[in-house]
Amino acid sequence: MKVLVIEDEIKTARALARLIQEVSPDAHVPDILQSVKSAVDWLGRNGNPDIIFLDIQLADGLSFEIFEKVEITAPVIFCTAFNEYAIQAFRNNGIAYILKPFDVKDIEQALNKLKKLKDYFQKDSLPAEQISRVLRSLAAEETKKSFLVYNHNAYINIPTSSIAYFYKGMSGINLVTDEKKRFGINESLDEIHRLVGKQSFYRINRQYLVAFRCITEVQHYFDRKLLVKLNIETDEKLVVGREKAAEFLDWLGNR
Repeated sequence: MKVLVIEDEIKTARALARLIQEVSPDAHVPDILQSVKSAVDWLGRNGNPDIIFLDIQLADGLSFEIFEKVEITAPVIFCTAFNEYAIQAFRNNGIAYILKPFDVKDIEQALNKLKKLKDYFQKDSLPAEQISRVLRSLAAEETKKSFLVYNHNAYINIPTSSIAYFYKGMSGINLVTDEKKRFGINESLDEIHRLVGKQSFYRINRQYLVAFRCITEVQHYFDRKLLVKLNIETDEKLVVGREKAAEFLDWLGNR
């Protein structure tokens, strides 16, 4: 079994590799990678291993960026010190989510889960890609229910169902509620879109991610673009470029 370890802390990575081989003596760890770039390069050259152990915060960014740059069909076991990425992890081939510090029992449980999945889907006769497709489809319905924000020296949860849109401003990413309240958040718009689901929100351009329920009208705009109106005001006109216009209308019509 070929196991790829992607972890930016080399001591942790080596300890993880030892635990994997202790639990599964037939496991072979060909490389330990520390960055998004090295992972993309390695996967591009060598293809997918049988399983990937993946940290989330790497030396040059979040490991979810790897999925955007190279096709990953292997199941993934996420090992991280952060618990807020769980939904996103399971949307990206995740079969287990291990919090640091981990021990041999955690690794054993994760690998046992992989074995059970293989047995269930008769892995001996089916490719790993088929398991990955099933895992992605099962996770596709999971969406983030709320966002934790810091406001006036206190942390509060904003339900996703009360958010009208997210936008990228000069100071970073913000969310705006139905009551026109604005809060800054740490996630990128790409991350947010994955978390809230593509059925409920649409990325109309680089700056705005809007909720379907808040769209009241769509008008033809110049140069075959579209102008989107929401039930609350926005600082700028919400324009869908002509290259995305057909896709956007299809998204609106296929609920």
